[in-house]
Amino acid sequence: MSGKMLMKGNIAIAEGAIDAGCRFYAGYPITPQNEIPEYMSKRMPEAGGVFMQAESELISINLVFGASVAGARSMTTSSSPGMSLMQEGISYMAGCELPGVIVNVMRGGPGLGNIAPSQSDYFQAVKPGHGDFRMITLAPSNIQEMYDFTFEAFDLADKYRNPVMILTDGLLGQMMETIELSRGRKPLNPRPASEWALTGAKGREPRKILSLLMKPGALEQHNYDLWKKYDEIKKSELRYEFNEKEKDYDCLIVAFGSVARTSKGVIAEGKDIKAALFRPVTLWPFPYAELREAAKKAKKVFVFEMNMGQMVEDVRLAVQDDSKVEFYGRPGGGLPSQEELLSFLRKKVK
Repeated sequence: MSGKMLMKGNIAIAEGAIDAGCRFYAGYPITPQNEIPEYMSKRMPEAGGVFMQAESELISINLVFGASVAGARSMTTSSSPGMSLMQEGISYMAGCELPGVIVNVMRGGPGLGNIAPSQSDYFQAVKPGHGDFRMITLAPSNIQEMYDFTFEAFDLADKYRNPVMILTDGLLGQMMETIELSRGRKPLNPRPASEWALTGAKGREPRKILSLLMKPGALEQHNYDLWKKYDEIKKSELRYEFNEKEKDYDCLIVAFGSVARTSKGVIAEGKDIKAALFRPVTLWPFPYAELREAAKKAKKVFVFEMNMGQMVEDVRLAVQDDSKVEFYGRPGGGLPSQEELLSFLRKKVK
């Protein structure tokens, strides 16, 4: 496969991973991401890699842990409740400073919920697990980005020796669009795995990778060292979409993922409303200062999400004026339409 292709979002993720050099994949079936492990079971052996269907999501993340320790570019994918089961392993990877890519194709919740798309895992993705750690979280809003962000996630994971998450949803996972594949594209940050991976001690001093630090003060210092890395990520990897040349707006819409797509339609249709869109692309690090600057000239800031209000908390922190922020969300797999968002916007503006 090469050039432009009509591709489903879940398959674009898989192809992006393979093109990025992913050679170990472990996963467990759960809708709406089932196409990824099914597709990878065929494509990974073709690419010279290893596919494993694990007994559970707990096993999946720990298989990725082990493959990463040995220096392999590795990935796992799941959907909301399965991602909850992976939290311990993700924290272990962050504590051990291991790279790896984790994809969450979100579904409705809480509990087993349903298989409809949702954005209810925002908190889990940007404030993850136990132990005061962080992971870079990228939120695509079209199928081209599903491919591109997955490719880039492996570079980012290697660059910072840290887990990276692609946070998407069932709508984008099942949607099909024409995308451009980047065959032959080289990773941006060649992996220096030989400097830290456990591949044997011949010709060098033995090394170990662990997150159990019992010596007094050792874990505290490790956390300080991790946060130096996180500070560098904040400075270097923050991403967002905002038309800075757009001067004529008094309403600012903030949305990510699928809802950002719908919001663009709202702006195009609502000619009677002067609105602009601010889309966080990295949900962590979140673009607080950039959003604050964009919100200065807006009379109202509208936050649209497929949940009961999660990113809106970060928006309020950024804007620093609760009276300006209005929220509209639909939980449990509810998909806000362009018409209902535009109707809400018009009511609040008037």
